Amino acid sequence: MARTFLDSLAQRMLRAGTQLADCSWPWAGRLWHERLELDDTLSLWADQTPPSPVRAPLRGGVTADLEIIGGGFTGTSTAYAVSRRWPERRVVLLEAATLGNGASGRNGGLMLNRVNGCESVDADTAAQIDRLTRAGIDALCARIARHALPVDHRRDGTVTVYTSAERAEAAHAAVEADNRIGIPTRFLNSAELRRQLAVEQGCGAVLDPGTGQINGLQLVRAMAPLLERQGVQIYERTPVVKVQEGQPLLLTTPQGEVRADSIVLATNGYTGALGYFRDALFPLHSHLLATAALTVEQRQQLGWHGLAGFSDDLDRISYASMTNGGHLVFGGGSNQAYSYLFNNRTRYPGGMSPRAQASLQETLRRHFPGSAELPVVQRWVGTLGMTFDRRPLIGVRGERRNIYYALGYSGHGVTLANLAGEILCDLYAGDDSRWRGLPFVQGHYARIPPEPLRWAGYQLVTRLTGQSPRLPQPSGGKRAD
Repeated sequence: MARTFLDSLAQRMLRAGTQLADCSWPWAGRLWHERLELDDTLSLWADQTPPSPVRAPLRGGVTADLEIIGGGFTGTSTAYAVSRRWPERRVVLLEAATLGNGASGRNGGLMLNRVNGCESVDADTAAQIDRLTRAGIDALCARIARHALPVDHRRDGTVTVYTSAERAEAAHAAVEADNRIGIPTRFLNSAELRRQLAVEQGCGAVLDPGTGQINGLQLVRAMAPLLERQGVQIYERTPVVKVQEGQPLLLTTPQGEVRADSIVLATNGYTGALGYFRDALFPLHSHLLATAALTVEQRQQLGWHGLAGFSDDLDRISYASMTNGGHLVFGGGSNQAYSYLFNNRTRYPGGMSPRAQASLQETLRRHFPGSAELPVVQRWVGTLGMTFDRRPLIGVRGERRNIYYALGYSGHGVTLANLAGEILCDLYAGDDSRWRGLPFVQGHYARIPPEPLRWAGYQLVTRLTGQSPRLPQPSGGKRAD
């Protein structure tokens, strides 16, 4: 009863916050200025990726038909799609640090279907989203095979684990509904689950075949030479410090400038520093750890008998993936495993905190009691781009309709950010027929209050509910354009 009251109170607070956001952003946005903060990627994915020479920063002026800001999944997938369709066009990609330095090189490694924030759509839309994301994973794996990219990945399915009999029963009914509209998920009872993944308190699970795990940093770094062969110019250590809208657009960097007919904002949680989507996104810092490579015997003793990964159904979702080499990657599970820093700061100072380390290992032990003695070889923090209702934002904006964007993946970015390249390429071509009607393409968003309300609201809601602030999916809101 108390929990129901707290959840209801939190929702009333969040709705009041969106109303306050509409009237406070015009003045608060002028008081609080975000700035880009970067640090180096220190993750298992970086440890497993061969070093590559850093490309020179932009010096002087260049022109482009399309200029892409951001060298992660979104930026490289868009550059790939556009340069293949129009090899004669000048495509320039600017990365503020090094390729894959953001969430693309710091995530949990899970390639998942569906789109976060679209759980309440109608059956036809749900089936369409599922088909698109499955096709997105197919296309990503086909790209790796077609170009023989040295990218470690596996695709033997992931599960969502339910930790109560009541939630497992509801999940079973949801799978039956999915199957009726062509979504090929499968329900595993507790015994079936245990034969593949011996998670404590696992009362059942939903298996999603075709999902998997990937080293995203290897993917992004392997894409770079391919993009250059297709004519894309790539500059690293080149942050964009100003965007002047017009025709052409003028982008200023520390040592140069780009004049471009169109640009792509492929900066996800870092987008606010450019002055865009400050009321739509907040950077959430997710803490992760990775074990040493486990032997087959260690994996069996742990209770991991198959599958690429899992997530659970708890308030602060925990998730894990297992690499082909046997490294267990784990994140989430508590308030301590996620952090929001005042004024959308994108760099988590000092690395992972001792409290976050202890919390991660405690949650991992709760799921797998046999994990207590496993050696942890890497800990890191990754910056996600979160929206208030968790729906991503993909589309085109600006008075001249020449500013394209794909961001706010809210934890489901591995698949969707790679699929975003196809979506943005079609939008750039003026053809949205494949994507028309999808709730995350050219849609509305719920506004997030500015500081100091944003920071105070995050702290209060997480303490009241144990969950990150999240609004139910709205019927309307502010247009992204």
